[in-house]
This record gives sequence, structure tokens and C-alpha cells, in this order.
Amino acid sequence: MSIRPTETVIRPRNVERLVAGQATSDGAGVKLTRVLTQPLQRRLDPFLMLDAFGSDRADDYIAGFPDHPHRGFETVTYMIAGRMRHRDSAGHEGLLENGGVQWMTAGCGVIHSEIPQQEEGLMEGFQLWLNLPAKDKLCAPWYRDFAGDELPRFATGEGVEVTVIAGESHGVVGAVTRETTAPLYLDLHLPAGARFTQALPAGHNAFVYVYRGELTLGDTPVPARRMAILANDAGSDGVHIVAGPDTRALLIAGRPLNEPIAQYGPFVMNTEQEIYQAVADYRAGRLAT
Repeated sequence: MSIRPTETVIRPRNVERLVAGQATSDGAGVKLTRVLTQPLQRRLDPFLMLDAFGSDRADDYIAGFPDHPHRGFETVTYMIAGRMRHRDSAGHEGLLENGGVQWMTAGCGVIHSEIPQQEEGLMEGFQLWLNLPAKDKLCAPWYRDFAGDELPRFATGEGVEVTVIAGESHGVVGAVTRETTAPLYLDLHLPAGARFTQALPAGHNAFVYVYRGELTLGDTPVPARRMAILANDAGSDGVHIVAGPDTRALLIAGRPLNEPIAQYGPFVMNTEQEIYQAVADYRAGRLAT
């Protein structure tokens, strides 16, 4: 793992607010925490949803996510622990394991399933929904699986280990880049007391989700299982993180689309009429053709 010099951030962003996720279930009863909920979609544009799942009780995850449709956005599934098999209507199939990522562009429509390949042990990870611009909502579906050892990584001089799932950090380009939304998706492993800085364009929306330990952003402590929405401060140029105990966190940022958002379950379009069309296509069997 290469050692990279720390990025310079002169005016780090402040924390606008802390958000506690909502316990819910999805699929065939998988228990999870919805960290980024629908009321935050406009504030955190282009991101639509972030789910965190994690349990060592098979009853919480064993039923998985049977066949379900998507249209108009992208999903990024990051498995920290466990094994999940996915299949879709385009004939794609893969197995996500520890540290792996699946990036799927639903585009004009796919029907897919995600089924656990274990009956015991810990299953933990995240699914992020990233919006597509209007011009790309009906593009051809696409997906790519990345094994854990295929994801770009680096370390800082203070021992912070960084996995670059999307975007660019400290000169390291991530597994996926997107021109329009320019998403940054980092998994940070910070030893106790370590500092990490990341440059961020002033106009991009950004948040940090702590899933182990705790950290401080400016003067704001952020405990485990909290999302810190970063303020869009005029003149700010990035974020400055200080770890408490050993800490793991996601840093996610992107360029807002500033387009209308119309959502009905697994369909995310720009107008209600486009939603009606998506539902009609699905019911008529045309969604994934």
C-alpha cells in the first residue's frame, strides 16, 4: 500500500447537523438502518439513499432481496463482511465478498436480486443510491463487480488507510469515476488520534458516516452510527477529520444535479409522468427489455 502525502485544506467545512439513521427493513425482511432518507435527497443531491446493514443473526438477513426492479439511478453496494450473490435480467451474475463492491447503473431498467450465500456469521455493508442526470436516466444498464483487492488503496503518514471506491483522493483514482455527478466515495480506517484531510470542491454536497469508533470534525464530535452533513461554507476547500479511538468512516461527496426528483419506490425519474411510464413498463414486462 503506497504512502501518500496529506492534502492541504486551509478552510475545512463545519458540520451542519448530525443525523441518526432510521431502523427499517427492506427486500424480504432484511433489517437495516436507512442513514440517508428521502427527506434529505435534495440537501444531499446527487445522493438518494444510504442503507447500512450489519448483523450476525441470520434471521436479520437470510431472506435477502428477491427480484426487484430499478430505473433511473445507480446503486453502489459495498460488502464489509459476508457473501451476497446477485443476478439481473441482463444476464449478469456475481458474488460479492469481504471488501468487494458492485456498481450498477440501472438506467432504463433492470430487475435483479441479491441473496446471501451464508446461513450464519456476520453480514455487514452499505448500499448507496446515486442519481443519474436526466440525459442518462434511460441509458443502457451497466454493472461491474470489484473484488476487495481490486479497489485502489493508499495510506497516509499518520497511518490512515483509505479505500477509494469512487472519485480521486491524494492523487489516487478510484475504481469508478462519473463526469456529471463526480462522486467521491472513501472508506477511511483511522488509528486513534490520526488526522485526515480531503480537498472538496465548494459546490459539492458532502457527508461523513461513522460506522466504528468516533471522530471530530472541526469542533463537532461525531459518534458511531451518526451521519455528519457538512455545511456548504463559502470559501471552504475540504474536510479535516480527527479520529478518537480506532475509527472507520465513509466520506461521500458529489456534484449536485439540481434537477427535479420524482421517486416511487425503486424508480427515480424527473417527473410524475416518467414514474407512471416506469410503472406501466414494469407491469407490462417492458422495463428490462
